[in-house]
Amino acid sequence: MNQKQHTIFVCTTCASIWQDGKRVGESGGQRLLQQLQELAQTWELQHQFSIQGVECMSACNHACVIAFKGEGKLTYLFGNLPVDGSASAVLQCATQYYDKPDGLLPWSERPEPLKRGILAKIPPLNKWAKLTVNCC
Repeated sequence: MNQKQHTIFVCTTCASIWQDGKRVGESGGQRLLQQLQELAQTWELQHQFSIQGVECMSACNHACVIAFKGEGKLTYLFGNLPVDGSASAVLQCATQYYDKPDGLLPWSERPEPLKRGILAKIPPLNKWAKLTVNCC
């Protein structure tokens, strides 16, 4: 596979403390992103994945939230991840995702924190690009 065709998105707004409409201090999502970036420095797939912070992933009731995306693969959205203790599970699951040609992550094979927290499994965009609809 080409380098960096896979992405882990991390919501940096998740688990924020708000005061008078402004975020106070560092969010849980920012801490999770930092933990992932630190662990990824020694991860065997560090050159195949980019790890990107996203300002908001609109799953606020399910903080902390991450997503996996790969070219031609399913996209997964996971939530309810604890800030501390999730980073290694996320990278373990990302390794499984990378190894699957279609990105399919069976429930039984996922690390524990990512078994409970799935929010969405989205078909690859290229699948829909080939779809022709004859209607109207």
